[in-house]
Amino acid sequence: MAVPIRTAVTALCASLAAALLTTAPAQAEQPDRHDHAWSLSGGAHAPHAQVTLDETTGTLSLAVSREGRTVIEPSPVGIVTEQADLSKDLRFLHRKDRTVAERYRTKSGKRVDRRVRMNETRLSFATAAGVRLDLVVRASADGVAYRYVLPAGTGDVLGETSAFNLPAEAKAWLGTYRVDNEGQFAQYTAATAPTAEYSDQALFSTDGGYALLAESDLTGAYSGARLAHTQGTGTYRIKLADDRVKTDGPLATPWRAMVTGDLATVTQSTFTDDLAPASKVRDTSWVRPGTVLWTWLAGGREAGQSLAAQKAYVDYAAQRHWPYEAVDAGWYYRPGEWDVTDPDWQTDSWMPELVRYARAKGVGIVVWIHQRDLDTPEERAQWLPTLEKWGVKGVKIDFMNSEAQPMLQWYDTILAETAAHHLMVDFHGSTIPKGIQRTWPQVMTLEGVAGEEKRTNTAAHLTTLPFTRNVIGSMDFTPGALQRVGLRPNSDAAEIGLTVAYESGLQMFAGTPESYEARPPARAYFDQLPAAWDDTRLLAGEPGQEAVLARRSGGRWFLGGVYAGAARTAEVPLTLGPGRWLVETIRDGADGLVQDRRVLRGGDTLTVDVVANGGFAGLACPWRPGITTCYR
Repeated sequence: MAVPIRTAVTALCASLAAALLTTAPAQAEQPDRHDHAWSLSGGAHAPHAQVTLDETTGTLSLAVSREGRTVIEPSPVGIVTEQADLSKDLRFLHRKDRTVAERYRTKSGKRVDRRVRMNETRLSFATAAGVRLDLVVRASADGVAYRYVLPAGTGDVLGETSAFNLPAEAKAWLGTYRVDNEGQFAQYTAATAPTAEYSDQALFSTDGGYALLAESDLTGAYSGARLAHTQGTGTYRIKLADDRVKTDGPLATPWRAMVTGDLATVTQSTFTDDLAPASKVRDTSWVRPGTVLWTWLAGGREAGQSLAAQKAYVDYAAQRHWPYEAVDAGWYYRPGEWDVTDPDWQTDSWMPELVRYARAKGVGIVVWIHQRDLDTPEERAQWLPTLEKWGVKGVKIDFMNSEAQPMLQWYDTILAETAAHHLMVDFHGSTIPKGIQRTWPQVMTLEGVAGEEKRTNTAAHLTTLPFTRNVIGSMDFTPGALQRVGLRPNSDAAEIGLTVAYESGLQMFAGTPESYEARPPARAYFDQLPAAWDDTRLLAGEPGQEAVLARRSGGRWFLGGVYAGAARTAEVPLTLGPGRWLVETIRDGADGLVQDRRVLRGGDTLTVDVVANGGFAGLACPWRPGITTCYR
């Protein structure tokens, strides 16, 4: 028999860091109605999930709160297969609880050293015909997630009834769904957002804190999700890319995740990575993140077709001690394109010569390649061993433009094969991370963003990305395009700040050598940027208005600030730690970039003059007498 939930018991459970599960009938709304409810908490001050079974209809719902305040209102939970409708007429069987405690390291991201502690409950249900559904729920300090686990024999999946009910008045930052995930973010309320499909990286501000909807552990066993919304409601339904998800055995669906907390907690969260499976790559010594001189916006297709031009870019990367140079589209095209079935096709390329030239100068080469040239086993067997033999360090694979199950199965294959051939990966025209970087650490970055190439970007969009797309994994925005004055909405100092505000395992600098030489403070700052981060903090922010992030490498903190709107004097809490800090900032001046230096105490307010739609970049290090710069 279930036991009634008592207020005192609920308060006690919320105060315990390792609080697990309680089961009880919810307070009856009608005299003849008896529901079951199960609670799960991530710990004190952490989100609290409640699953409820309506015994009249046999339907499930899940709600999320934080410190007694609503984050997600009771929302439908369920899945439909060709053998059973597992969204209704369910009866409770049993539960099983455990704690998930892990520690792992990554090659890129907000911090390389990760610690995970999540409470988990598995609730088992069945239909009258005996078809079983397990609902697995996890709660941690920064999120709640659930997934469905189905036994073999339930047939193909026809859809989910899963949805998220947000308070109607909650602020919402949404990106219209596109197959390349390059929709721009705009602000609405949960109810006033237009009827449309939105990317599942949607951010809401509720009484209980911020909530970022996300997905984790998406593979070719399933189908990618997007959010379907009807204007006038706060409901965002899960819609799959496929009308039928084929399955021939047991199935564990991707996690439906809700990253929640205050804005700093959400921004700094690694929850979607934490939910994903452990690395499938045993030896990752060859995976080396770093900064990249990217030549597409610098020289376009002509640069990609010219060995001489690429050697000049390699020379500049070597001069700056930047570890990589990326050769984009054009390098393997000739009239009629190459026929890779021709046994002599490999000998016609100048790429091996460029790789040898770059290697001698300490620069690695990353090459662009179209997905259609890797979509069959025969093509992959030709391309991938050849690129490895040449000494190419990474591949930028473009134009997948789908999250349907067949394309996700292709991802499964290419991920295993690039790892086997020691090729780092940058996906463009792609899905968004969804935990992929923990499981496959050679994935350095993914596009899935309206990035530097998009002339339609707004300053508000730029200040929203740290709280939406970049929360869930590395983002290849390609900042640093200082030559594109008039084609981007921000100032030079803000463009420099993006290289810190936006995290990417391969940070692609999109500028020209000439633009860097014309701006020595930018050039010197880019020389300092490290390969990976030890920690990330949000110093100040409001989606659509401002974002100031600090990222630590060793004893130094790098600062990146971006703003939308009128000029102002930005005030940023310097919450880097106690003691005195030497802080060097780069801002926009009347005649170009200006570098300032000052000594502040931890907790002081850093003030920076910011132009309209501007920003700043900074570097902070512990100060002691005699220290005059943080630069090395």
